[in-house]
Amino acid sequence: MKQLIKRVLVLSGVLVLALALALPAFAAGTPADAADTETAVEAQADNTIGLKSIAVGLAIGIAAGGGAIGMGLATAKSAEGISRQPDAEGKIRTMMMLGLVFIETAIIYALLVVILIIFVL
Repeated sequence: MKQLIKRVLVLSGVLVLALALALPAFAAGTPADAADTETAVEAQADNTIGLKSIAVGLAIGIAAGGGAIGMGLATAKSAEGISRQPDAEGKIRTMMMLGLVFIETAIIYALLVVILIIFVL
């Protein structure tokens, strides 16, 4: 029961934090005249650059962090497998390298997506 209450409190805290961070987006008003329109367009352009930067940072950070964790786990499990069965070292090492290549490929794809976000959007 305590676990359930703790989870509910954490989820509600995350929800409140998300709403608090989204509040400035709802507070933006519409410009009244043409001079304000130009200022609003410039502000919107600056805002999209900032949002792109945040999106790029989050995307590459999550991809690199997830890849690092995956590579660490794969290496640890392969070392454990080699220590248990030294005769199968070649097969285990080959499979580990193949898995590491696939993980690194996923990270490189994330880097390509980030580059597209920066230069295309």
